[in-house]
Amino acid sequence: MKTTINSGRISAPQGLRKPVFALVAALAFISFGFAQTAPSGLRVANVRIGVLGLFHPSQLTVSATQGDALVVRAGDERIVLERSSGMYTASIRLSGSQIILQSGTRTVHTSALTIAGRNNETADFVLAVPGKIVRHYRGALEIHGSAEHGSAGHLLAVVTMDRETAVASIVAAENTSDTPIEALKAQAVATRSYLLASRGRHREFDFCDTTHCQFLREPPAPGTPVAQAVESTRDLVLAYDSEPFAAMYTRSCAGRTRTPAELGLPAATYPYYSVECKYCHAHPAHWSSQISAEDAAMLRSPNEPARLRAARRLGWSTIPSNNFIVKNEGAHILVEGTGQGHGIGLCQSGARAMAAEGADFRQILSHYYPNTTIVSIPSVANSSYLTLVN
Repeated sequence: MKTTINSGRISAPQGLRKPVFALVAALAFISFGFAQTAPSGLRVANVRIGVLGLFHPSQLTVSATQGDALVVRAGDERIVLERSSGMYTASIRLSGSQIILQSGTRTVHTSALTIAGRNNETADFVLAVPGKIVRHYRGALEIHGSAEHGSAGHLLAVVTMDRETAVASIVAAENTSDTPIEALKAQAVATRSYLLASRGRHREFDFCDTTHCQFLREPPAPGTPVAQAVESTRDLVLAYDSEPFAAMYTRSCAGRTRTPAELGLPAATYPYYSVECKYCHAHPAHWSSQISAEDAAMLRSPNEPARLRAARRLGWSTIPSNNFIVKNEGAHILVEGTGQGHGIGLCQSGARAMAAEGADFRQILSHYYPNTTIVSIPSVANSSYLTLVN
């Protein structure tokens, strides 16, 4: 779990649940060097990610990309979307409990639909909330209606994608274009660890695409630094006490990383030692906000649950970290702080600085996750073919 939409960090309590791996005791882990392969029972090929949920869409469009055919499956109905045919876009809207799909002259009423390649294989496609956002994905798409807390309901879009595609899409979203390759590799290992050890965070899918889980955008193009970093660390995950764990990370730690106990969070599978971050100590990310005395009463420093409650009320960028002081300025309260995110685990700012100074990804990970090991847990074969829910 992460703490802010803007700073994009994993925050706690669900993400700290201990993963269950029945065969993990059989693994032989080697600390930050060559990693042995895990038994097939621990290999997870695909992840299901709920996308664009922040927009609560009542309408979506899906389009085929050049060279990829999409097959829309709704009950017994089949519609092929393909650029060469001239019919490559479908409009999907929610009407009561029914989904209405329109493409060309075809109209289909259904309760759910799936979209994938001709043989249910992964495919490239473009998904959009009209007038708001357009995203490119590689995977397979499920769409059905979702009514939450008595609301009018909205369309729920879930993309099933290969684990490594998900890792690359998250690493691309979590980093800037100038991030050194070794810092990207460290992020890839942390991201993959989180995906492996923290599945099922949502009732209808494994993860969302927001900072509640891990921020996800589009997959990077082949040959880019992010793609290279993910490929060069393929299947590598972090483990502690012979068990993979959901690695937490933060954007800027303000000079020293935090432990869950310091922030009023439950104990984690991994203890998250507090370690010095030289870069953030020398270059802290400063921020300030003006809030009311009533809102200030909600704050505790440092306390992540209290900060999250305040952020939900005031906006995610208002109190972006747990390192702050509160000053009374008459009608308003001034909150001044440093850092971005909860400050637990890998510090992305510090990792970039370490990489720029010559550290490799193993050294970065060993600094921010002391007493951990790296293990290789490959995905199962034929992961491009997906089992879809219809």
